[in-house]
Amino acid sequence: MDIEVLRRAPLFASLGDEVFSALTDELTEVDLSRGASVFREGDQGDQLYFIVSGKIKLGRTAQDGRENLLAILGPGELFGEMALFDPSPRTATATAVSETRLAGLKNENLRALLETRPEVSAQLLQALARRLRRTNESLADLVFSDVPGRVAKALLDLADRFGRPATDGILVAHELTQEELAQLVGASRETVNKALAEFVQRGWLRLEARAVVILDIQRLRQRSR
Repeated sequence: MDIEVLRRAPLFASLGDEVFSALTDELTEVDLSRGASVFREGDQGDQLYFIVSGKIKLGRTAQDGRENLLAILGPGELFGEMALFDPSPRTATATAVSETRLAGLKNENLRALLETRPEVSAQLLQALARRLRRTNESLADLVFSDVPGRVAKALLDLADRFGRPATDGILVAHELTQEELAQLVGASRETVNKALAEFVQRGWLRLEARAVVILDIQRLRQRSR
């Protein structure tokens, strides 16, 4: 397990080496292939997870089978933390979108840490606040933004967290299918494909297999507003 990824995670950054070492002894390693789920909507939860490598999508499924993606998470991020405060069943399904390694931590072990380290409680609350803010922004975008604007904003968010420099722009290996990208922005695949085709035609980006290269990030930012 790549302990350094966890060491840099905000939740653990303030811990001394002795406390951090003791905590990592309680972690359980989970390896997932693409498409495998660590838990499903409706399951009971007794632990939260940190992403060591890979990516996880959080999604909910409607009664008619349609899926809505709530978030795409990457290394250093945590999920499943709601079970720490609320014993109700899981509200989303967590699925790997690439080869992924997780570190699981039982709620009881984290509670023991929170009782003695208030700064960890503060970091956990900040993580929850960031998740809530992102959800609020997504809801506002559904009301006030058109589909091309939402696609542009989603690509910028993915670039901010997963992008890396390329020779002619920013490579964003998002690992999502076109259907998953459509679920992330709350639109049909056909409408999202049309928006992507428009961006390509304008020279703003180039499409690759489960990735994009952003060629003109300023234009994309303008379109996202």
